[in-house]
Amino acid sequence: MNAHQPVDTPYQGDDSIKPGRRLIRLDDGGLSLAEKLAARLQSVVWRTPLHRLRLRGKFPLKLIAVPEDPIPGDRVRGQALLEGRAFFHGQEIALADLDFGALDLSPGFADYLQSFEWLRDLAAVADREEATPIAERLMRNWVENYGTRVAQKSWRADLWGQRMMVWTAHAPLILSSGDLVYRSSVLNVMARGARHLDRAASKAPLGAAQVQAWSGVIAAGLLVQGGEGRIGRGEAGLARTLSQTLTADGGVICRSPRSQLVIVETLAMLRATYDARRQEFPAPFESALAYAVPALLGVTHGDGGLASWQGSWPTGSRRVAAAVEASGQRALPLRNARDWGYHRLQAGDTAVIIDAAPPPSMRLETGGCASTLAFEMSDGPHRIVVNCGGAGGSALAPAFAAGLRTTAAHSTLTLSDSNSTALNSDGSLGRGVVEVELDRHESTGVSRIEANHDGYVRRFGFLHKRQIGLSEEGDELRGADVLLPTGRKRNEDTPFSLRFHLSPDIEVTPTGEGDGALLRIEGGPAWHFRCRGAALAIEDSVWVDDRSQACPSHQLAISGQAPPGGETISWMFRRAG
Repeated sequence: MNAHQPVDTPYQGDDSIKPGRRLIRLDDGGLSLAEKLAARLQSVVWRTPLHRLRLRGKFPLKLIAVPEDPIPGDRVRGQALLEGRAFFHGQEIALADLDFGALDLSPGFADYLQSFEWLRDLAAVADREEATPIAERLMRNWVENYGTRVAQKSWRADLWGQRMMVWTAHAPLILSSGDLVYRSSVLNVMARGARHLDRAASKAPLGAAQVQAWSGVIAAGLLVQGGEGRIGRGEAGLARTLSQTLTADGGVICRSPRSQLVIVETLAMLRATYDARRQEFPAPFESALAYAVPALLGVTHGDGGLASWQGSWPTGSRRVAAAVEASGQRALPLRNARDWGYHRLQAGDTAVIIDAAPPPSMRLETGGCASTLAFEMSDGPHRIVVNCGGAGGSALAPAFAAGLRTTAAHSTLTLSDSNSTALNSDGSLGRGVVEVELDRHESTGVSRIEANHDGYVRRFGFLHKRQIGLSEEGDELRGADVLLPTGRKRNEDTPFSLRFHLSPDIEVTPTGEGDGALLRIEGGPAWHFRCRGAALAIEDSVWVDDRSQACPSHQLAISGQAPPGGETISWMFRRAG
């Protein structure tokens, strides 16, 4: 299932695109009522005595092997654990107050704790003697609450997949106790979790969640006694899931850079599991990494961190670099992600990332954004033009988190203060952009992209076309946003706003006669901005950083009225000096 359907010849390996190439979003109407009911029924079935009977089996006596965790932990979070606090994206809870059976936390914080990702953070700052008492105490807490009780919030297939790999990689921290009853209970719950995954992996949402679930099946087969029979089944399931989850150029179908990172990390951890058993990593998984890593690097800035697209926050460079290193892949950033849809212009120290594809399918996980034709820009380690960011699973207020998904929260054009693609009340994406037409050319020292989308055609009768060109030295980015009359005729003007959200590190000063601004970056170069065709204002904005903190910033806002015959707004960023 693809989020959008490409229509032209296969990728030929260069940076040019056949003129008029189109990406079309499949109008699948979202999940049907029957599918929603089936998902609810499934969660009920998992809590029945019948399912509990299915989880019974032989008790493993030990793990067959203990792989190394190739993903380094977060030292800040690890230090907090040593000090008696669990810390996640600006939220914290005292370990003395932590009860897995009554977690009243944000979804992201709860998943961080339930997945046991914190074990790698703890291992990053403490030796085994220091870390084991903390890890064992929290492990006992989880086993007491969920070892024999299946609950949807803790027994999700993706969480079990994560736990299976993290528990086995950090087994010395949770299985070093001399208490044989405790050790047996931990090994038994691993075996129960593996049997649950056997039935639940294929039911996980398509995307990163299902990749994690099937990876957990394989890890259990390789490392937990008595599970050898599930290895082949898990490999077949993961291969099938990867073929459905990654586009032809390696991008995840939900179009989230954060999900892309999760897939790379998950496959890197799975590789370590095969290494622990001295077995060859299967070719389909190696191939998936070979495509996924360049796509991941294609949405990084000069600072090495991720750009903010489709609900993702700007994850820092250390974690991205660690995931790439653990993958075993040496790759350059993918510039022309023709199916995933993120195009990269890069020259000198300047990188520009453009969302040149329709939004994700209505059937996929919630959290998608109406960001078509937005772009982000950086100069070396300095971010200049950004999107406002993603809420992820943070504790940001729901109304604010919803606002981050709007077209206005991205560096692009809006008509009549409306979204290019509708945001439904249940968090899913609705109707709007169906088709994006794209041309890309590399000539005369300029990398140029021209793209248009139809998100405003039905409501306002305008096609939005964006043209962006980056000079050979990377010191000038020229663009134009054009509203082309399409479809029904308009007899009145339509208000528009063109926004360029800026990094919080930028100081903005208006110049000229209301058509320009000087952007100063502390410790970095200055840039001039100029526009033509509408009035420029400097307004307040916000940027959500890699700790999910909302940082005050500014935006360059260009507003006006588009007449029935259309409108063109030209603009330019030029490095000063």
